[in-house]
Amino acid sequence: MVSFNNLYNNANMVEVASKGPVKVFEHQRDLSVESSNAINAYFASKMNLRKRQVLIELNGNSFCTQAGAMQWIAGNVTMGSGIKGVGDFLGKAFASAVTKESTSKPEYSGNGLVMLEPTYKHILLEDIGEWGSIVLDDGLFLACDTALTKKVVARSNFSSAALGKEGLFNLSLSGKGIAVLESPVAREELVEINLQNDEVKIDGNMAIAWSASLQFTVEMSSKSILGSAVSGEGLVNVYRGTGKILVALV
Repeated sequence: MVSFNNLYNNANMVEVASKGPVKVFEHQRDLSVESSNAINAYFASKMNLRKRQVLIELNGNSFCTQAGAMQWIAGNVTMGSGIKGVGDFLGKAFASAVTKESTSKPEYSGNGLVMLEPTYKHILLEDIGEWGSIVLDDGLFLACDTALTKKVVARSNFSSAALGKEGLFNLSLSGKGIAVLESPVAREELVEINLQNDEVKIDGNMAIAWSASLQFTVEMSSKSILGSAVSGEGLVNVYRGTGKILVALV
């Protein structure tokens, strides 16, 4: 039996979000900061630049994480590589090369706790069942329920990668379960756009996640080269169909 003190009842480590078996803790201050960095640490915390940690509570279920993300585990928890044979390894190696995700995503199962390493990025907890299937921008994935299906999806056409100066492939999650994402911006600064057989045009790589049901292309902002030149916008990312998009406006 494992018991804890100063974990759930830590006044400086506040639970700021939870969904399913996942909790997000935020360190309000760096209590061990050195005197030479005290001023920077103080103003960093005031600007919402704080360490955040994810705690996964396992009760017979299992989660996978990015390689190197685990800080500690407690209880009857077993860890596996998440790789099932040579063919699976080669497939995941290809997925890693094209999506910038780790080849091996360790899987933790059993009964106990898994604490992930602190990060200054913002943590998003997404119920993938509410999305149906979600496509993630590069580097967003941190952990997810192993019940979710992970696969690499190609952009709808080559132009979306070549013209948009982005990768041709993205990681997609589908099924029912919780996904933990590392976002460059806070949830409060994300706008959720819901489409019903319509389209959205975005200037720049501001969408961090979108429904797999949407068609994504990169097009000129105007029907003519002259029109695009006059508007000053040039190329825009276009999402068409029915689904939703998470957009970072900053």
